[in-house]
Amino acid sequence: MRIAIANDHAGHDLKVALAARAQALGHTVVDLGPAEAGPVDYPIYAHRVARQVATGAVDRGVLVCGTGIGMSIAANRHRGVRAALCHDAFTAEAARRHNDANVLCLGGRTTAVAVALQILDIFLATDFEGGRHERRVQRIETEEEP
Repeated sequence: MRIAIANDHAGHDLKVALAARAQALGHTVVDLGPAEAGPVDYPIYAHRVARQVATGAVDRGVLVCGTGIGMSIAANRHRGVRAALCHDAFTAEAARRHNDANVLCLGGRTTAVAVALQILDIFLATDFEGGRHERRVQRIETEEEP
């Protein structure tokens, strides 16, 4: 799988660990920055990853900021992107199985490295369940009421 990954200053160290894990699992990691841990504006990096996912240039995305909240808000502004802020194994699995999430958001200040690595493993290995969830995911994009 091709995975785009980015962070802000609060997520730099966790991003480095996540990128190494994804590579160790055999995935191609496209690091969209920043290369250093200095202060940056998280929306810039959220939009970079979201554009890659939305255009199909990559299969999945991973974003890390202090809480993961800002990154998820910014990424979800892109059509075709379903960014999920995950806190544990359950939310990672549900995001993939039920919501077909294609961008994982994590908090560098709120998620321990060991937990984040477990979340990443699950997020990358879990397939979308489809079925009754397919209709719901399609409605995210169409914004139509029944």
